[in-house]
Amino acid sequence: MSTINYSEKIPNNVNLSEDRTLQRALEHWQPNYLQWWRDMGPEGSNSFDVYLRTAINVTPEGWANFDYVKMPDYRWGIFLAQQDENRKVNFGEHKGEAAWQEVPGEHRANLRRMIVTQGDTEPASVEQQRHLGLTAPSMYDLRNLYQINVEEGRHLWAMVYLLHKHFGRDGREEAEALLQRQSGDANNPRILGAFNEKTPDWLAFFMFTYFTDRDGKFQLSALAESAFDPLARTTKFMLTEEAHHMFVGESGVSRVLQRTAQVMNELKTDDPQKVRAAGAIDLGTIQRYLNFHYSVTIDLFGADQSSNAAIFYSSGLKGRYEEGKRTDDHVLKGQTYKVLEVVNGQLIEKDVPMLNALNEVLRDDFIKDSVAGVQRWNKVLEKAGIPTRLTVPHKAFNRQIGALAGIKMSPDGRVVNEAEWAARKSEWLPTPDDFAFVASLMGRVVDPGKFAGWIAPPVMGINRQPVDFEYVRFG
Repeated sequence: MSTINYSEKIPNNVNLSEDRTLQRALEHWQPNYLQWWRDMGPEGSNSFDVYLRTAINVTPEGWANFDYVKMPDYRWGIFLAQQDENRKVNFGEHKGEAAWQEVPGEHRANLRRMIVTQGDTEPASVEQQRHLGLTAPSMYDLRNLYQINVEEGRHLWAMVYLLHKHFGRDGREEAEALLQRQSGDANNPRILGAFNEKTPDWLAFFMFTYFTDRDGKFQLSALAESAFDPLARTTKFMLTEEAHHMFVGESGVSRVLQRTAQVMNELKTDDPQKVRAAGAIDLGTIQRYLNFHYSVTIDLFGADQSSNAAIFYSSGLKGRYEEGKRTDDHVLKGQTYKVLEVVNGQLIEKDVPMLNALNEVLRDDFIKDSVAGVQRWNKVLEKAGIPTRLTVPHKAFNRQIGALAGIKMSPDGRVVNEAEWAARKSEWLPTPDDFAFVASLMGRVVDPGKFAGWIAPPVMGINRQPVDFEYVRFG
């Protein structure tokens, strides 16, 4: 079903009313979700009328409607991409077989774990960002923050539906636990490390939505290949919504760079202290934020070699990014892939079985995609006549997970000793002074068409509206 039914308490395109037991279970979970949103969603925003998009169908054309809505009244629901009745598994040991509509018993635990891990990231990012509305640089940016937040909430619903429908009591308990863990909580944190980090300011938010939401793109794309068809259809539609989140990050950093370059040209200086004194964010600080968010995000792909990754692929649970466009045999037995490891304090490259290196394959796909966006940021600097260029650090820089966690590496790829790392860490990663300076710029600007002095306006507004449109009505 491509059209979404909004007449039901829980909007959906899965004929929820035909499964009364499932419908009652989800309607029982719904008040707990709404309470979580009121407690942990965007701070002080429940009475605002926000110009938001809401999905109305799951076809590529005209899939969303824009209108004002109070966020607690947003119609969160369950939307799966259209079913292909003839879909076949296209990788692993089940290649060529019909896609599964139910969970095979032998894969139940692994599928549940994958769905829970993905589901846990969705409320986590809302929690990380809940204070940002208090320091928004413009009404346009405030609206974009809220759009991302409600859609991360929608993605939580997507995972909770799968848990309730396909995993019985275990699934219902996992769905409750998704509302109980809390980002950064000492006793009950979120599952993945990057989702327990603070997002203290809008530069961090833009870096997070560029890099960490891009991790989401690659993880969702790999799950969209799954032999378990309900998971594949769920994640395919989530990718449609995710594209805007990455746009917010990429365009946000571009606009920060545009304003910084403008100040540098006006003052005819590249002195970071003079740039800061003029109320812009210096390029060194932007580079250090980039280094941090990039390195934290590539850890999300997991260990460089993983027997679990091999099992997930061979079993048909999780494919590679754009699996269908690859020209190998989609089984990968006997194939190898190069990974890095630390030997006697030095990095060496070695061939390992590709099935065991699939986390690294996905990480390298992410890196390639990320570098392309950083090059687009550099075009902003080039166009402004600024000679400095942003760079992506070496993939072994600041790693906390996998074989590379035990090495100290400079951003340009040199192995360094503890003394040099300690002496130069403040050149490479954000310092307390950087965070304090960026925080000092974070005054709230919410008059339509007005923007904080550290960021340039966008080229165009949302949904063909003007930039100075009233995207949020405060009531």
